[in-house]
Amino acid sequence: MSTVFDPTDGCRVCILIDFDEPQKWIKDFAFLENSEFSVQRKAYENFYQRFKEGVMDELGMSGGEMFSYYCTHGSNLDLRDACFDTYGKQLSLDKDIYTHYDIVLCVSTWSATAPLTAKCKEYGFRGATMHGMNDIILNSGLAVDYNEVSADAEKVRKAMTNADSIEIDFTLEDGRVLTAWLGLDQQDAQKSHGLCTGRTPDIANLPAGEVYFVPCDAHGEFPMKYEDGTLGVLTVVDRNIIKSTLIEGKQSTIDEHNARLADDPMTGTLGELGFGTQVLPVSYQDIQDEKVLGTCHLATGRDDHLGGDIVPEMFKKHENSTHDDILFAPHKTPNFNVSEVRMQRGGKEEIIIENFRPSEYIMNALRS
Repeated sequence: MSTVFDPTDGCRVCILIDFDEPQKWIKDFAFLENSEFSVQRKAYENFYQRFKEGVMDELGMSGGEMFSYYCTHGSNLDLRDACFDTYGKQLSLDKDIYTHYDIVLCVSTWSATAPLTAKCKEYGFRGATMHGMNDIILNSGLAVDYNEVSADAEKVRKAMTNADSIEIDFTLEDGRVLTAWLGLDQQDAQKSHGLCTGRTPDIANLPAGEVYFVPCDAHGEFPMKYEDGTLGVLTVVDRNIIKSTLIEGKQSTIDEHNARLADDPMTGTLGELGFGTQVLPVSYQDIQDEKVLGTCHLATGRDDHLGGDIVPEMFKKHENSTHDDILFAPHKTPNFNVSEVRMQRGGKEEIIIENFRPSEYIMNALRS
């Protein structure tokens, strides 16, 4: 808390958690009796209780209350305004939370980084989003010195900023190589580095440790592993995924994705290209695993919280306006290899990743 949010003295802090039935489960902390809510229990044990046991006093903070809101069932979907306190009383996020707290911690099932980034600019608070929290994350990705994380992220950022484009080669088990090209138009690289210091409204996405871009253009192909294990090849034209083709698994999964793309093409727009900058253990939660050095990820959907131009109003339906990461990592996608990632910048080409390992170029940047 002190490292991420310095200064904390005089700040009023609260904790947000999510449920399908927020009033039922927050009242009198009823969720603690249900083993289903492991993320919410982590929020209670590691933040709510610790605050009450003296951490707030030590950091010169006040508040420490916990509130619940309606689960969104989608990554970075806007939140409903209704929320509830631990007495079961209904409140408003806009009127009762964002306006009354200086620091808002959101420990949730689904990421709320995009909506809280928009709200913090409107209401002037700082905060952190930590969805999918588990013991591995608590003991690794959140148990680090974020000054060091920030310094390493800046070294990688400088090594990649103002790139013209990135090419990613994916080698499949049958030997085929798919290549995705992403145009970056010499934009300044950005970093998710975990620090939210000062008084400027901002949201830290934790665990942090990432360099990212908002693609200006994209074309080519890349593989996709769906939640049920089905593998497909996604074809990209003009920054948009236009179709999925089956490699192995269920054709019905591919058909469902293609139907979604046809119904709302914005769901296939590429909104982010990211690279991990930390050495961390696999947590089996993308929020940490996408921060691991040697991995990369793409994301589809809204990117306004990253400085992009894809906003919720551009989607056919509210529930489509998600920001969905597609992580490429050995434990997540063992059926294919990120054999090489190449960066073009200023007429020069640099290798960034080779076989899921950071290149010598990136390692030299980190050693600098």
